[in-house]
Amino acid sequence: MATLYLTHDVCIEHDTGPGHPERPDRLRAIKMVTDQPDFDALVREEAPMADVSDIERAHPGDYIDSIRKAVPEEGLVRVDGDTVLSPKSWDAALRAVGSGIRAVDQVMAGDASNAFCAIRPCGHHAEQRVAMGFCVFNNIAIAGLHARAKHGAERIAVVDFDVHHGNGTQAMFWEDQDLYFGSTHQMPLFPGTGAITETGVGNIWNAPMRAGDGGDVFKEAFESRILPRLLMHKPDLILISAGFDAHERDPLGSLRLVEEDFAWATNKLIDIADKTCEGRVVSMLEGGYDLNGLANSVGAHVQALMKAGA
Repeated sequence: MATLYLTHDVCIEHDTGPGHPERPDRLRAIKMVTDQPDFDALVREEAPMADVSDIERAHPGDYIDSIRKAVPEEGLVRVDGDTVLSPKSWDAALRAVGSGIRAVDQVMAGDASNAFCAIRPCGHHAEQRVAMGFCVFNNIAIAGLHARAKHGAERIAVVDFDVHHGNGTQAMFWEDQDLYFGSTHQMPLFPGTGAITETGVGNIWNAPMRAGDGGDVFKEAFESRILPRLLMHKPDLILISAGFDAHERDPLGSLRLVEEDFAWATNKLIDIADKTCEGRVVSMLEGGYDLNGLANSVGAHVQALMKAGA
């Protein structure tokens, strides 16, 4: 089986305005890398559009409706200080959610070994009733809850290596011991959550890092906190919030990771997936704002997924 690669052009049309770091060029840069011959073995699909009922697994209907109504016919609208909506944002958000649902369906059915979703807007900061940090709907949480509802995957794991803590995912998983959330991130940094003392019902494992930390500290955090508890969780599916803004070039963080660090983490997660859930991994794009660092890191991440599925 091959690696499934999901994206959609409307995600590029989600316009955040001049100077915004979460810009359409992010997906264009990723496309330039993944269109190279090294990625010919990917199975490529357009991300389908999610139904509102899919989103309602994580967000209440009145919140979803408020986002739909806030999308302008022209121009830009801010739903918080950082999060911008434009005329194509509703369609892009539905495609972003739909990519995770399609990826889960294909991986759980055994029709793909694993999957990567190159989408925007990103999702891990979105709480049940709050859009924030460039995020509208929590794509990764919705994908996990879909796996539970439609495929009987009770024990879901999300591992998040974005430089910013995935506060939305943590909040949604907080009270459910069958939902594991593990995160490496810089602290202090937006959104201000992610302390090691935040543990939910014993299912939340944060590994905060300090500005200037590099691959050695990242690997130690993974091996001491994230991976052992993930293995003990025995997930039926591993989801990755794949943010690449911990890269040393990134303007929004101060960690010092490089492409090889992301590939290493991906391989470690694949190893646990092989032991616990027949290799089932779905990865969804989160942050990463230096175009070269982002594109090359995605390339390393996707190549690790492809080797696992070869």
